Amino acid sequence: MAKSKQSYVCQQCGAQYTKWMGRCENCGEWNTLVEQLPQMMGKSAVDKSAGSGSVLVAQTLRSIDPEERIGRMPTGIGDLDIVLGGGILPGGVTLLAGQPGMGKSTLLLQVCAHVAASYPVLYASGEESAHQVKQRAERLGAHGQDQLEFVASTSADDIAATIRSGKYQVIVIDSIQTLSLADISSAPGTVSQITNSSNVIIRAAKETGAAVILVGHVTKEGAIAGPKVLEHLVDVVLQFEGDRYGGFKVVRAVKNRYGSTNEAAIFEMDEEGLKVVENPSAALLAERRDEDGSVVLATLEGNRPLLVEIQALVNPTNFGYPKRTASGFDLNRLNLLIAVLERRTKLKLSDKDIYINVVGGMKLSDPAADLAICMAIASAAAGHKLAPGTVVFGEVGLGGEVRSVKAVDKRVAEAKKLGFTQALAPAVGHKNLSFIKTVTDMRSALVEYLHK
Repeated sequence: MAKSKQSYVCQQCGAQYTKWMGRCENCGEWNTLVEQLPQMMGKSAVDKSAGSGSVLVAQTLRSIDPEERIGRMPTGIGDLDIVLGGGILPGGVTLLAGQPGMGKSTLLLQVCAHVAASYPVLYASGEESAHQVKQRAERLGAHGQDQLEFVASTSADDIAATIRSGKYQVIVIDSIQTLSLADISSAPGTVSQITNSSNVIIRAAKETGAAVILVGHVTKEGAIAGPKVLEHLVDVVLQFEGDRYGGFKVVRAVKNRYGSTNEAAIFEMDEEGLKVVENPSAALLAERRDEDGSVVLATLEGNRPLLVEIQALVNPTNFGYPKRTASGFDLNRLNLLIAVLERRTKLKLSDKDIYINVVGGMKLSDPAADLAICMAIASAAAGHKLAPGTVVFGEVGLGGEVRSVKAVDKRVAEAKKLGFTQALAPAVGHKNLSFIKTVTDMRSALVEYLHK
């Protein structure tokens, strides 16, 4: 019998190769070659499927018996339960991804310790030894749970068999990039290993009704490493973001089949692990100094209102090309707003270096941050500052107009709670005329509300 040969298939055009390459020579796409299991001599899988299988028995949706609502398992962290849609769902598969050192393992060990008080839990690690995990568990106070068990393994076959045993209700796998199947010859972390290992584990979880939490790595750009199909296979995708050296850390749902993707949980790390920040707005503004270039933004983190300080620094450039730097804000969006300020107002910024910083390590994607960024730049450039007790929010268009944003009432309520007296906001989308000073365009906003 001839020896079967390994092949790689492009996921975009279907071209086959005998070895892996970074770029498909047929369609020109990068990182689309996926290892295909070798075919043995005889009929192909397509030919075999033509004579196999059985006719499925279908039923109408009305005839399906409603099952009892499946109870969720609380994680012990209220905000995380909200992000998950009410807790850990039996039979659900969750993918938690984040930068190295963010605290993924710490968070999951805290969750396991709480869940193990009521349900049997297995923590499977392919990256750390038993002694390393025990040291972390002792620091977090999670080593005393009798129903929390640990295993160190990189075999997806063994872990899937353990899940099918039905002994555990929750299984944490840290991480999916370290697992491998014995039937696949490629190294752990490759596309074929991640895809097939995930399929084996997810199938075992669905058969037994056990909840599985997978830890995933991310690339240097911040995207989840591995094939995109991994995110489609799981039920919930959680993104762990923030500054690994300090500041707040945010867990948000990128995908959730059982709940909303508009929620977020905000944590901070201390010696006893991750703790929920009860009042993040007050913590972010605790060290603020009322100077030019400093503006308070009323933003949203999920559905939660949050007050964040925006800092801007404008200096004359020493080179022919001015420098623009942004920390916590999209640099392309910053360049767009600078162009709007130059074109629609009298500010001259073409010979200025501009630096933007979002205090606390927060990363803003809210369109309502546009107005605050523009006001901070104008404040720093003119040497003037906003009136004390002012918050700012609103989207800025290319014509210099200030556009409406969502959840105005939540932003205003959060500002009032912390003692602010007025808000600069668009004229549409609110009813609180006494607190909000309406802004229609950037030019009038700079003239009316920047004071010496």
